Amino acid sequence: MTKIAIFGVGLIGGSLALCYKGKPEFTVVGHSPNPKSVEKLLKRNVVDAATTSMAEAVEGADYIFLCVPVGMLEEYVQQLVQLPLKDGCIITDVGSTKASITESAATFVKDGVYFIGGHPMAGSERHGVEAASSHLFENAFYVLTPAEGTPKAEVDRLTELLRTTKAQIVQVGAREHDDIVGAISHLPHIIAVALVNQVRGYNETNPLYQNLAAGGFRDITRIASSEPMIWRDILVNNRQVLLKLLNDWNLEISHFIKLLENGDGEGIAEQFRVASEFRGQLPERRKGMITSLFDIYVDIPDHPGIIGHITSSLGNARINLSNIQIIESREDVPGVLRLSFRNQEDADRAAELLGQQYTVHV
Repeated sequence: MTKIAIFGVGLIGGSLALCYKGKPEFTVVGHSPNPKSVEKLLKRNVVDAATTSMAEAVEGADYIFLCVPVGMLEEYVQQLVQLPLKDGCIITDVGSTKASITESAATFVKDGVYFIGGHPMAGSERHGVEAASSHLFENAFYVLTPAEGTPKAEVDRLTELLRTTKAQIVQVGAREHDDIVGAISHLPHIIAVALVNQVRGYNETNPLYQNLAAGGFRDITRIASSEPMIWRDILVNNRQVLLKLLNDWNLEISHFIKLLENGDGEGIAEQFRVASEFRGQLPERRKGMITSLFDIYVDIPDHPGIIGHITSSLGNARINLSNIQIIESREDVPGVLRLSFRNQEDADRAAELLGQQYTVHV
């Protein structure tokens, strides 16, 4: 039987555990230094066993997944290699930066044990083991960044294990990974946070900024609500990449400043045209690091119980609702309900169902 040990059984670690738990060829052991967390994992039936002991978790383990914050990865690997690990054990992680841990692990991982960096490019707007799902990685890219010299047979072995997640496995160099993910995920998070804080500053002297900052503004800055400590570690770890990206971003902004200073309407239109053309070529249905939400809008009367009726209707039809927001609801004025779903299929089914009773906008 294959033993999988998971350190940090939250959203990602818990979802990995659920991909393997219950299959006769696997046993899944979760680790947490917090006894209450161990109790919760067992109570929620996420793992086969759970412990606060690192030694107990890794005893006889064929694979070890480190699903802890990026800033703790090196410390965990250093502690693990001091334990009597099984010969041929593969240690991997799920962090969104790869160069630093891949390079540091190579200096202290002992013979007979292999470290292969990993990054499942999937997530959720929710956090913690309560949000874990065995479907989280389906149709998502799962990036592996094996160091130079890692035996192909070991990389193939981990790749085969990960196929159970139904993710698409790809291999890239660790530094190339950090360059790409820095541009498509880390930089957008910085921009969203900076934009929200800019508006927050204006709001200190005019509260109308906050009152009117709904709809599109809230949508494009959603990632600014990400977990602060997690992103502190990610951005500091990938800071050299991000410093270059931010310099490039400043050049893009400087170009827009010049277009506006010159009143160059054609130049502005061209920027929108080329951006739209490139964005139109991006894959729409594949999962990524920044979670996609699919929204519909429902005009509803201001009647008691109306929201409960809508959510019950969706639940009875087994349509998974991800988020709900009342955009406007005043006495004698129809409210607008924004319903968010994780995929286009659920959004389409909800629109068809609710459209029988309400006015629905998609």
